[in-house]
Amino acid sequence: MARNALTASAGAGAAGKSEGGESGKVVFAAIASNLAVTITKFVAAIFTGSASMLSEAVHSLVDTGNECLMLVGLKRSKKPPDERHPFGYARELYFWTFVVALVIFAGGAVVSVYEGVEKILHPQPVEQPWINFVVLGIAFVVEGISWAIALRAFNASRGEAGVFETVHASKDPTVFIVLFEDSAALVGLLIAAACLSADLLLEQPVWDGIGSVLIGLVLAMTAAFLAYETKSLLIGESARPDLVRGVRALLMEDAAVDRVNEVLTIHLGPQVVIVTVSLDVRDEASGGQVERALARVERRVKERFPEIRRVFTEVRAAEHRVV
Repeated sequence: MARNALTASAGAGAAGKSEGGESGKVVFAAIASNLAVTITKFVAAIFTGSASMLSEAVHSLVDTGNECLMLVGLKRSKKPPDERHPFGYARELYFWTFVVALVIFAGGAVVSVYEGVEKILHPQPVEQPWINFVVLGIAFVVEGISWAIALRAFNASRGEAGVFETVHASKDPTVFIVLFEDSAALVGLLIAAACLSADLLLEQPVWDGIGSVLIGLVLAMTAAFLAYETKSLLIGESARPDLVRGVRALLMEDAAVDRVNEVLTIHLGPQVVIVTVSLDVRDEASGGQVERALARVERRVKERFPEIRRVFTEVRAAEHRVV
């Protein structure tokens, strides 16, 4: 049983490394696609006067900026420890991804809803609507490619778990943020196309404004969900259960350990875990044996789980065990 748990943990750790390596590729692909789409949408919005297209342009601009912020987080999270931050800067990634969620709401949702309400109160016909549909089609293809890249990276670490279960358990927010941003972008494009079609078919420009409001609501819901998930990471989440079980099994294998009381873990970053353990040692173990056992256990834990950077141990004699 213990060996199976350790094998599963090692496999999950390798998957986590793969996931971390894919993060940069996913973000760069999203930046490239969003930058091209942003310019195209703004040009179309200027020529046609469409509020839905302007909201889509703002949406893509916000997405581009957000992915740049995630690159900042990825880079700063790799800074080595120093005197002021002895455990390193890994949590920088969680801070910047939380900022991304706030920017999606303030820079995307609020602006889109405002533009939509303005267009509903003061409707104006859309000029040269065919430009909008061409741009929406191009944008859907480009966003779809970025979405497919993010989905592939996301599925590589998902296994058989559900989407929301995987997001909740994931310690690397970059991949699922890009995936949800691209998903919201595709939904926004469909909304814009539907509302522009209603505008033309019914000859009611108010539909263009309604489309902008709906896009803003999609962004608001996306931002709320991402803020909730990244806030949990920023506060500090424990490591995955199989890692905790694996560490406990390794500790119990040592001859000097009588009992493992607690294994407490916290993620400082996607691949940075701190572990604190409470042990009862056997009464007959000498001080030297205990010291060697602790050094041996720490070495084995770090070898089996490379993401574990520090192991802190509280040692008690077995006879002082609390019942």
